This record gives sequence, structure tokens and C-alpha cells, in this order.
Amino acid sequence: MQFDPPLEEGRLLRRYKRFLADIETSSGELLTIHCANTGSMLNCMSEGARIWFSRSSDPKRKLPGSWEIGETPHGRLACINTARANTLVEEALLAGRIAELSGFTALKREVPYGQERSRIDFRLQYPSGFAFVEVKSVTLGFADSDVAAFPDARTERGAKHLRELAALARDGVRAVQLYCVNLSGITAVRAASEIDPAYAAALLEARQAGVEVLAYGVDISPLGITLVRPLPVIGL
Repeated sequence: MQFDPPLEEGRLLRRYKRFLADIETSSGELLTIHCANTGSMLNCMSEGARIWFSRSSDPKRKLPGSWEIGETPHGRLACINTARANTLVEEALLAGRIAELSGFTALKREVPYGQERSRIDFRLQYPSGFAFVEVKSVTLGFADSDVAAFPDARTERGAKHLRELAALARDGVRAVQLYCVNLSGITAVRAASEIDPAYAAALLEARQAGVEVLAYGVDISPLGITLVRPLPVIGL
């Protein structure tokens, strides 16, 4: 995924009300832009850090741009726009870069499923049946480790998705939890049990029920982002 037009650089002044960020551009312009991230963004931002944002020419938009990439306090780059994860995964699926999920004949997004009225990110069709794939964007890193973690805040919704996947797996349907690691310098992923022990327990239960747990890392720069490499998920 290439950014077109190219991203602009700035400095973060503050993030507030979850979806807003005040920034100063490299030319000294002060802007309030959209922050497309519902999480805490723990260890993912700091005031004064470099950020890169996309600018919109749509006159109907209330805000002039969206925060896309940030430099973390530990010197990594993180794609903080969580909406990008599904785009990156779909691009990689269609290009055959996710070996475990290759060979499908059709792809559908946002398909309703399950007893808890969820919507799966991707339903892949194979000659032998369907695979249901749930995607999560991972941006939580640590200064003393190259292992990223998910989630960065308590997520009942994430645990619900794992329960839905586990129910599919118990019924003999292929179910996959895929972590899109939108953070540079990472070699593995784990559940953030210190932040959300209920999610970590649900992930272990899902794995024991037969859910496949995959993680893929990205090459990330202000020019573009590409899902490129499998990463181990540890602690399961």
C-alpha cells in the first residue's frame, strides 16, 4: 500500500477526545486532524514526536487530514490508523503473501456470523469450504523487548470475536485470528495479559478449540506499508 498523495510530516502536540490530534506541520501550520484509533495507543505516541499524516481535499470533511504513522517513544514507526490493517491484509491475501491462507477462490469482507451478531473481517472460500479470518492491528511495543503485544487496552469486543471464532472451530469450520503487526522492529507477538487477562484467556481458549492464530509484520515508512513476513505468536 503506497500513500498517494505522499504523507506530510509534522509534530504531535496532543491527542484528545480519542479521535482528535493537534499537530504542527513542518512548515509551522497548526492543524487538528483525525486520529483513527479507538485504543489507548500505549507506548505509541509522545508529545513532540514526529508524525506523518494524509491531507484531504474533500471540502465536506470537518478535519483536513488523518494521522497515519507515528514515531514511538522507543524509536519505532507505528501505523496508528487501525483502518489500514484490513487493507494491508486484503492486499497481502490477493497477492498470495500469506502462505497459510493461499488458494482461496473468493473473498468477502464484513460477513455477518455467529451467535453474538459479529461481522467477520474476511470470509475466504476454498474448494473444501470457508475460512473465517478476524484481523487485529497491533501497535503496542516496549523499550526492552522486540515482542509486540495485543491489546493495548481492555477489549470485550476482541474477546467476543475470539469466542465466535472458537465456536466456529468447534463446529469444524476453519477459523483464523490474524494479527497485523503495524510496528517496525518486531520479531514476535504475544497476548498482553498484564493489560487484559480476560482477552489473553479467551485467546488461549480459542487456540485450544482449534482456532489458527497467525501474525504478520510489515515494512513501514512514510512512503507506504506492506505486509511481508510471518511472526511467531508466543505464549500459546
